[in-house]
Amino acid sequence: MPPTAETAQVSHRATYRVVLAEPRFRLLFSTRAVAITADALRITTFSVLVFSSTGSALLSAVAFGIGFIPQLFGSLLLGSLADRLPPRALITGGYALTCAIALLLALVRMPVAASLGVVALVSLATPVFHGASSLLVAQSLEGDAYVLGRSLNNIAGAGAQLFGLALGGAAVAALGPHRALAVSAVLYLGCALAIRIRLPRLQPGEFGGTPSSAGSDGGAVRASLQGAGLLLRGRTVRRLMLAQWLPVALVAGAEGLIVAYAGERRFAAGWYAVLMGCLPVGMLVGDLLVGRFLRPPARERLVVPLVALAGLPLIGFAAEPGVSVSSCLLLLSGLGYAYGLGLQRPFLDALPQDGRGQAFGLLGSGSMTLQGVGPVCLGAVAAVIGTGGAIALAGGAAVLTAGWILTWHPPASPALAPNRVVSSE
Repeated sequence: MPPTAETAQVSHRATYRVVLAEPRFRLLFSTRAVAITADALRITTFSVLVFSSTGSALLSAVAFGIGFIPQLFGSLLLGSLADRLPPRALITGGYALTCAIALLLALVRMPVAASLGVVALVSLATPVFHGASSLLVAQSLEGDAYVLGRSLNNIAGAGAQLFGLALGGAAVAALGPHRALAVSAVLYLGCALAIRIRLPRLQPGEFGGTPSSAGSDGGAVRASLQGAGLLLRGRTVRRLMLAQWLPVALVAGAEGLIVAYAGERRFAAGWYAVLMGCLPVGMLVGDLLVGRFLRPPARERLVVPLVALAGLPLIGFAAEPGVSVSSCLLLLSGLGYAYGLGLQRPFLDALPQDGRGQAFGLLGSGSMTLQGVGPVCLGAVAAVIGTGGAIALAGGAAVLTAGWILTWHPPASPALAPNRVVSSE
């Protein structure tokens, strides 16, 4: 039986060159990479600043994660704006707002509680900006090009995070924390100017959003809550969101224990940084290999094995291995992060056409929130059973998640009909 046009499109493999040839994606991709570098610089420097002011490890940890946890609430309350407002204004405003906050932290000596509150408040709006950007990417790239676009964003995100951490350490050492925060503000400002100058002015109806005002249907908050409820009631969308949230949250929780594990095992000074770098390196390599060399059906067939790969190596920490073995285990676990590429197209196809921006914002904010909660929960477990046991427990939970996905994710899932209304339980 000859293959249909739809089947050929599903199995067609795009290339990174084709993806980067799209001007709009190239702009969003490059500014996002710079913004992630600025995020890593700002977050780590703010954490250092809080610790130097208070001497409290707890407050320093809170400063590190305070921008993550509120994002889910922001998506629930404001997420519909990603579909209702012009994307250029939203994305430019997002970068400008984070620039202003970095400058405020750099120039104004506020009480620690006030600075934490300001960062948390601004993070409520983050899902709106990210949702608008993700919606533009989905509109600019089609088929497998969209999946490779997400792959490139993952690769750039891992690289930019590593570079931002290194830049943060160097900037704090050379300039001090306040001036280092000013450096992050300059990077955000550059992103805002690039989007404002180079991104065309589009209205929501022109890029797949909802061409209506933010105040219609009873206001943005009501529309956001209704939209989030509709998305989460749909069994297909809910399952695909949980499948993208849970393994990452569990591995992030294990990652949050690496410093304590290295301390308990009395590794040489500085080795904790090497261990922490193994996960993003593995993630970068995994995304590159899976995105570059596998066709779309193969990526979707490998979702469950890759989720299991993310968890299985972590179980080895129950034996409390040394530096070399621990590094290899974390590197292997990072390779499993590529499972998300096999879920990108089914997730996109399952979304309603007029709520995609909010869905992307909810997906990202839920992931960030759970990555903030994961280390806290596993830290409590580690206090009882030790860090090695807690990391192994996180790996076992990831393997169980792979088994759950296997119960509903077919080995070669067909592409869902675009704009299909998802079913509810």
